[in-house]
This record gives sequence, structure tokens and C-alpha cells, in this order.
Amino acid sequence: MARRYRPEKRPVAPDAKYGSVQLQSFINRVTRGGKKSTAARAVYDALDLIAERTNKKSLEVFEQAIKNISPVMEVRPRRVGGATYQIPMEVPAYRQFALATRWILAAVRSRGGKSFAEKLAGELMDAANNTGAAIRKREEVHKMAEANRAFSHYRR
Repeated sequence: MARRYRPEKRPVAPDAKYGSVQLQSFINRVTRGGKKSTAARAVYDALDLIAERTNKKSLEVFEQAIKNISPVMEVRPRRVGGATYQIPMEVPAYRQFALATRWILAAVRSRGGKSFAEKLAGELMDAANNTGAAIRKREEVHKMAEANRAFSHYRR
């Protein structure tokens, strides 16, 4: 059953260093246990590492990584006459960003050794180059959507 109303989206203020709303909401997702300043430091350290290792602007690498990981299609379950079908659907922009950040952080946390900033820098650079665990996750989601294309006529 659907909700009666959808709560309005709260505005996110841009981050202090780069002035990017997207980066600030990423920092908010990294935050654990209310330690936002620690999360911000880790993300900024990762961006500094990216700037050292590549000859591009670190914010551009971050945005390219998010763009590369964002899924275009995903499958959603739908009950039709007692059977549950996986129906491929387009992903709205806000969910694309949410999934991309979730997958990046899962990939970063599953990487071994090193500091969080180093792992995050590595994963973002991999994602910007279309490699890495988060990109594999997106490919998996796209494969599922492609495999279930036969059920696309069940869309609402």
C-alpha cells in the first residue's frame, strides 16, 4: 500500500570547501555516529589524495565517479495475480545519486587495509575510470533489468 503523502525533500547546504551540494550530501552519507566533522575530514583527505595522484580537479573526478556509478534502470518487484515479477524501471535522479553513494561506500568499506580516505580515493578514481566494485554493482543491476525486459509491460 502506498503512503498517504511523501515528505518534502529538505534542502542541503553546499559544503564548505568546494561549494558543492552533491559533495555535502555524500559527506552526510559517510557520517557515522553523528561525527560529521570526522566524515568531512576523511572525504576532503580523499579528494586531496585524488588531486595529488591525478592531474584533474578532484571535484571533477568525484562527479565523474558518481555519474559512472549511477544506474539508469533497475528492477522493482510487482505482484501480478499471485506471482511476483521483477519489472525493469527507470531510476529517478535522486535515487540514482542515493544508490551510487551507497554502492561507493559499501565498496570502500569492503576494501582491505589502509585508511578510509585512501580507500575512498582509490574507489572514486576507479569509478571515474569505469572500474571497481561499485561499477560492477551497477553492471549487475543493469544486467538484471535487461534479463527481465520481457516483463516491462507490467509497469504501472
